[in-house]
Amino acid sequence: MAKELADKATEAFLDDDFDVAVDLYSKAIDLDPNCAAFFADRAQAYIKLDSFTEAVGDANKAIALEPTLAKAYLRKGTACMKLEEYSTAKAALEKGASVAPNDSKFKKMIDECDLRIAEEEKELVQPVPPSLPSSSSTPLATEADAPPVPTPAAPAKPMFRHEFYQKPEEAVVTIFAKGIPKEKVTVEFGEQILSVVIDVAGEEAYHLQPRLFGKIIPEKCRYEVLSTKVEIRLAKAEIITWASLEYGKGQGVLPKPNVSSAVAQRPVYPSSKPAKDWDKLEAEVKKQEKDEKLDGDAAMNKFFSDIYSSADEDMRRAMNKSFAESNGTVLSTNWKEVGTKKVESTPPDGMELKKWEY
Repeated sequence: MAKELADKATEAFLDDDFDVAVDLYSKAIDLDPNCAAFFADRAQAYIKLDSFTEAVGDANKAIALEPTLAKAYLRKGTACMKLEEYSTAKAALEKGASVAPNDSKFKKMIDECDLRIAEEEKELVQPVPPSLPSSSSTPLATEADAPPVPTPAAPAKPMFRHEFYQKPEEAVVTIFAKGIPKEKVTVEFGEQILSVVIDVAGEEAYHLQPRLFGKIIPEKCRYEVLSTKVEIRLAKAEIITWASLEYGKGQGVLPKPNVSSAVAQRPVYPSSKPAKDWDKLEAEVKKQEKDEKLDGDAAMNKFFSDIYSSADEDMRRAMNKSFAESNGTVLSTNWKEVGTKKVESTPPDGMELKKWEY
């Protein structure tokens, strides 16, 4: 029965009725889900319908079921080239060429991939040309000139819910599929393609095959099948924020640079104590000591100390000698006349008025 449906699908394909071909191949797959040729042929029908991500998914499934099926690699290479995923296409075609070395199609397509890859690398190093001036005589295409675009049919509601979140260096896709055995999950990574196929007993297989918003590094991507979900981690080729999971929805945004904690300004809190100016404090203390009003012996000692501190060397010698020889009763400031000259002076405020000798 499955073979008969596949034959009818092939007839529909040859009649350019690709939608019918896809439908018949799908029914054949439901009856025989382990036939790699059915998936490879449906991939070809998807390519004709410009459903390239679906074609990549079917080709991956066919390769998983039968790794030596050359046409599966050819389908994958063709679909990836249509998606401008030339590196991924080249890898698939090289594998197919090793399986079917006499098929010249592989070499021709590999050469085309090399040419496209070289052009992409050349474009990356060339400056962007300036935009045309507004006075250009070249007529601009209008909406009326564009060919009519067929309205796509409304997609069927997916079997499992999925969501994604991201970090600067990776995007994480979560498919909430509970209790799915690991061997029933097939995940393939391309340069800008994610292909997920989950086989469900008694139901049509679940497919998630978006063309991703940005390019990824396939060899660094990984996935894990858990009891309640399938978690897929996509390593971004560029550190940008994706506007969505799928290609063409919004523009990527460069992440804001993080300020290093080593150079960040130290926060100042209301309770923080201001730094003390010790030089200023010392000057204030000295001024207070100078202006301080003393009484009694303390005032007398300060009076003598002020005279001594402002005296030169001879005056200090005279003061020391006269004070010592008179047993503290005479203080002279003239070294040549120590013990002979007597001068009257007014003592500090608060002391009894009497004659002082110095």
